Amino acid sequence: MVDKKPNVGQYDATSIQVLEGLEAVRRRPGMYVGGTDIKALHHLIYEVVDNSIDEALSGVCNRIEIIIHQDDSVTVTDNGRGIPVGIHPQKNKSALEVVMTVLHAGGKFGGGGYKVSGGLHGVGVSAVNALSEWCEVEVYNEGKVYFQRYERGIPLEPVKVIGKTDPDKTGTKTTFRFDRTIFKEEITFRFETLIARLREMAFITRKVLIHIYDERSDREMNFYYDGGIVSFVRYLNRNREVLHPVVFAEKEVDDIVVEAAIQYTDAYTESVYSFANTINTIDGGTHLTGLRGAITRVINDYARKNNILKEADPNFSGEDTREGLTAIISIKHPDPQFESQTKVKLMNPEVQGLVQQVVVESFGTYLEENPSTGRAIVSKCLTSARARDAARKARDLVIRKSALESLTLPGKLADCSNRDSQNSELYIVEGDSAGGTAKMGRDRHFQAILPLRGKILNTERARLDKILSNNEVKSLISAIGCGVGDHFDMSNLRYGRVIIMTDADVDGSHIRALLLTFFFRYMQPLIEEGHVFIAQPPLYRISYKKKIEYAYTEQEKDVILKRLGVTSEKAAVQRYKGLGEMNDDQLWETTMDPQNRILLQVDIEDAAEADRTFDMLMGAAVPPRTRFITTHAHDVRNLDV
Repeated sequence: MVDKKPNVGQYDATSIQVLEGLEAVRRRPGMYVGGTDIKALHHLIYEVVDNSIDEALSGVCNRIEIIIHQDDSVTVTDNGRGIPVGIHPQKNKSALEVVMTVLHAGGKFGGGGYKVSGGLHGVGVSAVNALSEWCEVEVYNEGKVYFQRYERGIPLEPVKVIGKTDPDKTGTKTTFRFDRTIFKEEITFRFETLIARLREMAFITRKVLIHIYDERSDREMNFYYDGGIVSFVRYLNRNREVLHPVVFAEKEVDDIVVEAAIQYTDAYTESVYSFANTINTIDGGTHLTGLRGAITRVINDYARKNNILKEADPNFSGEDTREGLTAIISIKHPDPQFESQTKVKLMNPEVQGLVQQVVVESFGTYLEENPSTGRAIVSKCLTSARARDAARKARDLVIRKSALESLTLPGKLADCSNRDSQNSELYIVEGDSAGGTAKMGRDRHFQAILPLRGKILNTERARLDKILSNNEVKSLISAIGCGVGDHFDMSNLRYGRVIIMTDADVDGSHIRALLLTFFFRYMQPLIEEGHVFIAQPPLYRISYKKKIEYAYTEQEKDVILKRLGVTSEKAAVQRYKGLGEMNDDQLWETTMDPQNRILLQVDIEDAAEADRTFDMLMGAAVPPRTRFITTHAHDVRNLDV
């Protein structure tokens, strides 16, 4: 018997497609901007702003303006040199058109236009042009205004002069509107997301004014920092008790500039962020490895030299020396090597040794010259080491597989029968009453229930050893299965969705905040990889003439009543104050049935800003929390929603 080959269609020379111009970007946007979701949408603005930042890094730009228009188009203007408009010798067309329509075209590939640049892959602004419904560019140079318009990456006419300007005025103005045939979701630009990134850029690029104005909401902000990354560290630590002033190190070796800013606080967590050519390398890389190694080495050397660590004592680990550390490492490299086009990890091997050299020299000198600070930091490391040992023992008990079965807590896990983590979910429920309802209403095949008794420990104000002595936290760690802290391992995840389901009141909101704080501090990959969700139970059950509908907000209740043509007095309107008030079939139908429920996915758009916000809301300092609540009180429409 001869096996027949599967019929997969003809494959010959005619099967090979050649995508001309920017068509490749439109066909595969994920390769260039990371996808077509809201994160990729914001990446369009960052790509254009990155070009202006590159001008600032070259010392020829000190003002960048971003405007979001009513129709969701965006304008980015800078006062840099302006994109060249002369005829390109190879392409025989304006260099502006080449930059806007040809991938890997730009002044960042050794032509001398830029010493350092964040946009070395050269696909940035041309990719934005390709993914835009339309794009217009104005260049100001030599007293003239040059202009070209594109539609879906195709120029409508050659570059032309459309007016005159001040002879001293130079710069580039780019306006684009993203293409909704590419970005098909109902998404738009978020002001909060943009200001977080722009603030970062302003910190990393000293003495550059970045202004953003949103015409849709009439909101605007300016960012300008003389102190650079020193200001960044102070900003991150403004709600924490610091142990010493910010230690700053800066050195240039072989055209590579290294900047580091270091400060210890009374916090129990690490807040360290890395940048390469102003780009936030969220997955770190060789510069971050160099910084961490240098800090651990300096503290161990200092402790040994001053006889704080005895001969028989083991060295401090990296975990010990990073407790309470806030640090920024920023490098500017003429030839940065990133792991991918989205530039999340720096790969240059020479950077690690260079960063170590600079940080060891500066931080070591600082500790020698400030012995009281040195001893305070070493003392904190000693306490951290003891707590780490206690946490290790507690963690070993918590993560044993058998521990889950032996738990005798009131909030014992009701597991599901499905062992496939991709197709199972864990509901974390507030209290035994709601837990009982959820257990009865769930689909036992793929939904597990973990009721929590009361509020878990505030993990922003405690070390890991104390956190792991909390029974509710222990059961939570056991149920999720990945461990905790530096030993967190996503490969052991037992549930693809971890869903927080609490009452729609103040206590429920507090429990939700405590859980999110714990996940952010000790299980951050769980959030980063999209596994954490918040359930949205309804506020009202509306019954009228055998019709039953549920409303999740006050506004939705009013809409339903209006549609039914009745007032709230005539219809039977039940206000749910807690999950325990719902019948199991109601809870299933409204909050747990995948066909009907509403889940909010939790993500971290900006880790540094999330760090600061959690510290402010859950930390020890009261005045910043009071200011935040007072400032945002007018935004609250329904306190218990």
